[in-house]
Amino acid sequence: MSQISRAESKAKAQKRRNRYAAVVAVLGVLFVSFSYYFYQVFYTPNVETKGQPTYLLIRQGQSYKAVMDSIDAKNVIIDRLSFRFVAKLMKYDELVKPGRYELKDGYTNREMINDLRRGIQSPLSLTFQNIRLRQDLAKKLGTTIDARPHEFDSLLSSPSYTRSLGFDTTSILGMFIPNTYELYWNTSAENLMQRMKKEYEKFWTPARDAKAKALGLTRAQVSTLASIVEAEQQQHADERPRVAGVYLNRLERGMLLQADPTVVYANGDFGIKRVLNVHLAKDSPYNTYKYKGLPPGPINLPSIASIDAVLNPEKHQYIYFCAKEDFSGYHAFATNERDHLLNARRYQAALTRSGIMK
Repeated sequence: MSQISRAESKAKAQKRRNRYAAVVAVLGVLFVSFSYYFYQVFYTPNVETKGQPTYLLIRQGQSYKAVMDSIDAKNVIIDRLSFRFVAKLMKYDELVKPGRYELKDGYTNREMINDLRRGIQSPLSLTFQNIRLRQDLAKKLGTTIDARPHEFDSLLSSPSYTRSLGFDTTSILGMFIPNTYELYWNTSAENLMQRMKKEYEKFWTPARDAKAKALGLTRAQVSTLASIVEAEQQQHADERPRVAGVYLNRLERGMLLQADPTVVYANGDFGIKRVLNVHLAKDSPYNTYKYKGLPPGPINLPSIASIDAVLNPEKHQYIYFCAKEDFSGYHAFATNERDHLLNARRYQAALTRSGIMK
């Protein structure tokens, strides 16, 4: 082989090596670039809530597209394209799970999709306030979790179902002890009812049961009386044991309870500020001016403080009370009708002076 041929051969070999090196270099650059890109789309923070708690609600059977649209509507995803890219790579479209999820500030695509895939929900707090009627409770529960209000109303108004829990359709509200409960948004209506039953049994300790028995009252009766005490004294919890003592004294003597809040409840007009004869004439088992004993069920969801006030009443001889004329929220108590009428006249005169006629 001539020197020229050897030189040409070497040159060609060098060119091949150069081309190979160039290809390797390009592939290396591409590899590094793609590796960096994949790292970025997976591990760079991609959620910005500006400090505002943001939650995503996914209903049972909701489609992947609907979930993606809901996330977009929150306007907290910085790079929507990368988010959808990672969602597809992680096969989230095959693993959509219902629930309530917090879109946390600073979340990466991987963290967020991982929580959604695994169904790692953010629990919510359920509290009960200002509940008087079964429909109010059903609405409260049905707007807090994914179950609909009509599902709860159906259970609460079912004689057979409430009986299975140890109540009837009038006393069932007493099963809901006002407190703060942590639960998941996609809890079913029946599961929530069972949860409340467990909380109710937990609340009624042997000590509370013993106090109820000593008073000659069932749990349901304690709740009903506590609801009246709660309605009578909403402002000052320290006076509730005294109010409870009045009603227990009246029950013991076989007197009508004559509790104005039960008349308001019987009339179904919760805007009544002054109970008049027309209200007292209402024929209802909840009207304690007409019917002796406790009404069929609670007139609200009494607080734990009111329940304990009934279980730990103040011992006294009072059988009457009415609001004080100074509108302080406290009451004037009396052991006899004469003193009570004097107290009542003073309060009625104060109402009239204030222009409160009904």
